[in-house]
Amino acid sequence: MIIINIVLEKENSSDNKTRKSSLEDNKDRSENDLLKDLTKKPAVYCKDLVKDFEIGDYIVRAVDNVSLSIYNGEFLVIKGPSGAGKTSLLNLIGGLDTPNSGIIYSFGVKISDMEQESLTTWRLLNSGFVFQNYNLISTLTAEENIMFPMNLSGVDFKDQRKHAMKLLANMGLSDRREHLPFQLSAGEQQRVAIARALANDPPLIIADEPTANLDKKTSQFIRDLFKELKNNIRTIIIATHDDYIISLADRIISFEDGRIIQEEIINDIKN
Repeated sequence: MIIINIVLEKENSSDNKTRKSSLEDNKDRSENDLLKDLTKKPAVYCKDLVKDFEIGDYIVRAVDNVSLSIYNGEFLVIKGPSGAGKTSLLNLIGGLDTPNSGIIYSFGVKISDMEQESLTTWRLLNSGFVFQNYNLISTLTAEENIMFPMNLSGVDFKDQRKHAMKLLANMGLSDRREHLPFQLSAGEQQRVAIARALANDPPLIIADEPTANLDKKTSQFIRDLFKELKNNIRTIIIATHDDYIISLADRIISFEDGRIIQEEIINDIKN
C-alpha cells in the first residue's frame, strides 16, 4: 500500500527539459512498448476543476482546483465528510454538471465545455449514474425505468425490453418489473437504479453512496454487484463510507473542503 500526500507545485524548466528528453527517447522504443503506453492513458482526465454555487449572498466553492486522472478498469473510491464536495465532483466527472473553470476529458472527448444537448448525448452512452436517493421516475415501472435511457439512445423497443428483462433477472427482480417505484422497497429501488445505470453498457459507472440507508442484507447484495462490476473491468468511481466497497478499491482519494488531500494506492492500475 502506498500513501501519497498531495502537494501542488509549479513545474520548473528542468522538469520541462527532462520531459522533452523523455519524449525523444520514446522514438527509439519498440512498438510493443508504445502500444502498452496507450493503455496507460487516463480514461478520465481532469485539470484545475472549479465549481462554485451561489447561495444567497454567498459563493460556495464545492470543488477547488482539483486535478485527477482515472484509468481504464480502475475502481476509484472517494471518501470524505458530508459537505466535502464529493457529489459535486462526481457530477462534473459524469457530465451531469459543468465546471466554472478547468477541463475534463473523458474517453478522449473534452466534455467540460460541451453544449448541453451534446453533453446529454455523450452522457447517455458513456456514463451510468447510481444515486443515493435512487432518482427513479415515479410514473414509470421498474422495467420502464431501465428502458428509459435505451429509449433516449434510439435502441429498438424489442431490444430495450429484452435487455431490461435480463438486467431485472440479474438483480433478482423479475417479479417486480411492472411495479412502480413506490411499490418497491428501498433496496429494490436501488437495484433498479443500478440496472438503469448499466442499460446502455457505459464504460464509466459513477455511484454516490449506493449503500446508504439500506438494510444489512440489501447492502451486501449491492456490494456484491459492485464486486462483479469490478471483475468485469468497468471503470468505477464511487463515493462511499462503506468499508466493504472501500476494500475493493484500486485507489482511495480523501476529499475535504473541495480538495483532494490524500491518495492511497492499493493497486497501481496504470502500471
